[in-house]
Amino acid sequence: MRDTLTIAMREFSVYFTSPIAYIVLAIFALIFGYFFTAGLAFFMDYSMQAQGSPGAPPMNVNQFVIEPSLGNMSIVLLFLVPMITMRLFAEENRSGTIELLLTSPLHDYQIILGKWLGALMLYGCMLLVAVVNLSVLFLYTTPEWKPLLVALLGLALMGATMIALGTFLSTLTRNQIVAGALTFGVLLLLWVLNWVSSFETSTIGRLCEYLAISPHFEQFSRGVIELKDLVYYLSGTALGLFLSKRSLESLRWKA
Repeated sequence: MRDTLTIAMREFSVYFTSPIAYIVLAIFALIFGYFFTAGLAFFMDYSMQAQGSPGAPPMNVNQFVIEPSLGNMSIVLLFLVPMITMRLFAEENRSGTIELLLTSPLHDYQIILGKWLGALMLYGCMLLVAVVNLSVLFLYTTPEWKPLLVALLGLALMGATMIALGTFLSTLTRNQIVAGALTFGVLLLLWVLNWVSSFETSTIGRLCEYLAISPHFEQFSRGVIELKDLVYYLSGTALGLFLSKRSLESLRWKA
């Protein structure tokens, strides 16, 4: 476990010795800040209008601000996760340092988990940016904190799955751009897969809807934890890490 954490901390520090972490965090802060500010402005404007209408339904800050903001954040991940994962193994392959890793006394799962955790730590910094923005709500209103925590848990699980898949795809090439493009393509496919269910109601349609990554976050965004969604994200993460291990084993044999 100590070796895994050492690799994770090394990967995390490498992000901040290059422009990647600063670019990713800046882009995320800008986009999420825009969505959050727009949602908050809409909520305040709608609240003012509701005060003049006695029959208007009560306002819910979770529904009008938090849920849309975090829902939009899940879309932004399609573009930012490939930037986080593209260098994990592709850069090692390009520079030739992958041979040093493969001939070290470290096990494959230690290398993979360490790199995955390092990327996940940077993703955690993105979540922290979102939390800082959302914490402003507690200064001026009283949002429900339990649904907020559930939504953040859903984002963490979704991010873990996306990063695991990106880790695997990064092992397939030595070009970071190619690795990023592959990751974006696969994540985009998983995102739109549920569109098949809109015109196909057979078993294939239901299967595509389940395999799609976005519908499983919808219940989390509403503050509801369902077993099928937990199983999906945990299974997706395990599958990505397993495929990464098998790919790394093939690289070891080639080396």
